[in-house]
Amino acid sequence: MKKKHFSVLVILLLLTGCSKQLDDVNWKFWEYFTNDTAEEVVEETPTEEEPVEEEQPEESPQTEAPPETNENQYVLEEPFFTVLNEEKVIENTENLLVLVNKNQSLPADYVPKDLTIPDVPFSFEGDYEKKYLREAAARALEELFAAAEAENVEIFAVSGYRSYETQYGIYNTYLKKWGEEKTNAVSAIPGHSEHQTGLAMDISSRSAALDLTEEFGNTPEGKWVKEHASEHGFIIRYPEDGEVITGYQYEPWHLRYVGKEVAAYIDEHDLTLEEFFDRAIKQ
Repeated sequence: MKKKHFSVLVILLLLTGCSKQLDDVNWKFWEYFTNDTAEEVVEETPTEEEPVEEEQPEESPQTEAPPETNENQYVLEEPFFTVLNEEKVIENTENLLVLVNKNQSLPADYVPKDLTIPDVPFSFEGDYEKKYLREAAARALEELFAAAEAENVEIFAVSGYRSYETQYGIYNTYLKKWGEEKTNAVSAIPGHSEHQTGLAMDISSRSAALDLTEEFGNTPEGKWVKEHASEHGFIIRYPEDGEVITGYQYEPWHLRYVGKEVAAYIDEHDLTLEEFFDRAIKQ
């Protein structure tokens, strides 16, 4: 249709003698008439704006998070864990929670530096090494005995600190009398006795004939001690039915000082000292 209009225009110009005007025609005009299709309108696609990064707040310095715990774990400071050398001999011997058992021992020459005699009734007279305890344990034992006395419970201290040499003599006496199997169930190989730590005291009562026997656990005094020992920082170190863990038969008379907090936890969860350390994690 555009071409038809253009042809008519040219003829009219020629007929009217306007050939000169043909020379002046802007033939660019042709493009309009010769294009059958309209020019495509190109729409500019809007460019996507780059996202503006939000300014991040400065991170505060991170502090070390406390270890995660559950009800079966106890957070304990690192110095209270027992340190062993390659021969499983204890190196941090002054540790108040030192773990001495059949698998790890104290050095043969170890003697606690702060041994003292607690002010409590003993089952014997005279100044013997077995009257001694380390300072912290001695003061705690005095508190325990005072609490017992306040409730008309009469108990006696029987045997505390025991040197390596004394252990050697006792062990060999039992060995000759009972043989190895029975001896190892009731007596420690020298170096493996808690008594050498100065943190253990054997106790008894008149109702148990001042002897160290399982019968003490059934006496009123023995029952009182079991119920109240942890209040003063002590545990029954070798509890009933604990032989498979501790390696020793039930000893209701054998008290071990561990401090009030640890003693309360062990008592509450009915643990041996070995089981306590299985739960303990370093702070």
